[in-house]
Amino acid sequence: YPRQSLRHTQAPAAKMLPGIRKSLAMLTDLGAAALRLLPPETAHKATLRLLQRAAPFLPPARAVVPRLARTALGMNFANPIGLAAGFDKNGTAIEMLAGLGFGSVEIGSISVDSSTGNPKPRLWRLPRDEAIVVHYGLPNDGAEVIAERLARTHLPVPLGINLVVTNRDSGAAPLSPDRIVGEYVAAARLLAPCADYLMLNLSCPNTADGRDFFADREHLDACLEALGEVQLSVPVFLKVSPLGGIAAIERVLAAAGGRDFVSGFMFNLPPLKPDGMRTPEAVWRDMPGAVSGPPAAALADSCIRETFRRMDRKRHILIGAGGVSTAEDAYVKLRLGASLVQLFTALAYRGPGVVRTITAGLAQLLERDGVANVADIVGADVN
Repeated sequence: YPRQSLRHTQAPAAKMLPGIRKSLAMLTDLGAAALRLLPPETAHKATLRLLQRAAPFLPPARAVVPRLARTALGMNFANPIGLAAGFDKNGTAIEMLAGLGFGSVEIGSISVDSSTGNPKPRLWRLPRDEAIVVHYGLPNDGAEVIAERLARTHLPVPLGINLVVTNRDSGAAPLSPDRIVGEYVAAARLLAPCADYLMLNLSCPNTADGRDFFADREHLDACLEALGEVQLSVPVFLKVSPLGGIAAIERVLAAAGGRDFVSGFMFNLPPLKPDGMRTPEAVWRDMPGAVSGPPAAALADSCIRETFRRMDRKRHILIGAGGVSTAEDAYVKLRLGASLVQLFTALAYRGPGVVRTITAGLAQLLERDGVANVADIVGADVN
């Protein structure tokens, strides 16, 4: 795998590791609590800076728990819990993030050209729901700059790179369909050599132009045809809208059916506020953007279930996300058909220790149910 490496430098003596890990856990979780006192975007940026500085002091990875380890699409995952795109948009802190216990790390979304994203404010907390409202609008440093940065990075886990069309300012002329497709192709060419897999973000809820373009089957076919000509050497996932019901799922599956390089699917957040939130409507009514966290779980779970029922399971896998805060949340998505699970918002509310808490809890759930390996429960609850 081009980005996976088992190289660890400056490993502390074995007898020091428990104390170092305990100290790091206390510092990071206390830091997470302190960061919640800051405005959300300020806290997010501060977290990334702290993670960059902490990377040299990170202890070596813990031993792999066989019950959680699995291989998928030629990649080795120490556990199925990954970091979702959106947390580290530019790949500046991935070594430390991998060291938190994630089985994989996905960065981005990244466009071929740099973007400043949407105007601020563009991130809000909804503490009563342990959720956030995200309206970042895809700010990133651009594919070429990030590719150069990643060339100096080595990870012990698979690295996914999330690709998207550039979000230009509101005064820019709309891009033509050919230009949109061309941007995905150009970004894929630049970043595929740096990745273990690519995630094509085909439905961004935080940009006006990015929501519905690929709902048109002709546009989706054109994009996949152009990418097929690139002959990418890494697995490619399609990240699509969770809206549109079974008809939309079947449209995506049909488009991917004849494309051997498409290895799986994932569902994005919807560009609307979910029903049943605990936070009063008066709080979030005027907040643009999508809700990330537990309120997103129900729709995500439904999409995972219905896609697993219909997809070619010999060719494709699902990555599940949306409201994963506990081992039980992850277990549900795995049993509905996700081979891998990602989280993001739980870090903001429960601190970086949540990753190891979830993986430990997941191992206990598997042991309780007499399951030898996490791969054995994928889709267990789907008829």
